[in-house]
Amino acid sequence: MKIDAPLNVANALEAGPLARDLEARGFDGAYTFDGRTDPFLPLAFAAEHTQRMELITAIAVAFARNPMVVAQLGNDLQTLSKGRFILGLGSQIKVHIEKRFSMPWSAPAARMREFVLALRAIWEGWQKGTPLNFRGEFYTHTLMPPLLAPPPNPYGPPRVFLAGVGPAMTEVAGEVADGYLVHPFHSAAYLEQLALPALDRGLAKRGSKREDMEISCQILVGAGRNSAELEQARDAMRAQVAFYASTPAYLPVLESVDRAGLHGELNALSKQGRWAEMATRIDDELLDAVAIIGTPEEAAQAIVSRYRGTMDRISPTGYIADPTLAAEVVSALGRAMNTSKETA
Repeated sequence: MKIDAPLNVANALEAGPLARDLEARGFDGAYTFDGRTDPFLPLAFAAEHTQRMELITAIAVAFARNPMVVAQLGNDLQTLSKGRFILGLGSQIKVHIEKRFSMPWSAPAARMREFVLALRAIWEGWQKGTPLNFRGEFYTHTLMPPLLAPPPNPYGPPRVFLAGVGPAMTEVAGEVADGYLVHPFHSAAYLEQLALPALDRGLAKRGSKREDMEISCQILVGAGRNSAELEQARDAMRAQVAFYASTPAYLPVLESVDRAGLHGELNALSKQGRWAEMATRIDDELLDAVAIIGTPEEAAQAIVSRYRGTMDRISPTGYIADPTLAAEVVSALGRAMNTSKETA
């Protein structure tokens, strides 16, 4: 399994030195996400300061943009990184698309499928110099004057990864994407019973198998060196899990662990702003089903045990108190993976 790290910066100028440090520490990839800052700009600085590490948007909100804009950004970052860029896309949820981004929302799975197909049509036109003629239900791209068309990218188009939680979006990922991004809020049962079967159905539509695509999984990890730090990590993770569990889009995860009834209670508390109270509703059984908490060695062993053989790349995320502790987790993870290879 490859190990990726978050590239969290408040200022894009900080992304270059941080990415260089992550590469020196042996990470296989670094990812940004659509949050307080744009996910694309920091990767331009990261590309300039690295040579080997893959650079990923995990995720950029597709429906906040349009295929032509994303195609240009992806093409530029693929050039800057010399072929190391991975375009990770996600749909976000209706309220954000309509009220935060002021963009249309409808049929998200079908729209995402068409979004990716439009991207590929645009890139193909640039690579081959053929006329652009994409006509879909949601997107239409039929104008590309030669003066505005980029030259063929020497590294080819970037790979496209799609995030999905529900079965419809996950199936789309299998059908049209090069990789699948697993949301950090998940359980082993959810992966086995819902996500991976949906992915396989999508892959079957195009005559492919699971080994033909890369599966990337963010993992909720809380780490500590002693009982006090571990309890602090558990408290922080309860709050994060409660936030996810209050969101309707993530109900399938709760259903996978027979906790669907918890969603309504948490959703109601969130609307009342009772965030601290929400965390108290997350008991140890639920927490351990969707997160991994322990010392660096314990967390590493649990990650390898739970994800080895199903995930191609992983990224510990969640609550790790300081950079030194995060480095210990990653070092322990490397040792655990090496041990598992030797005993396989």
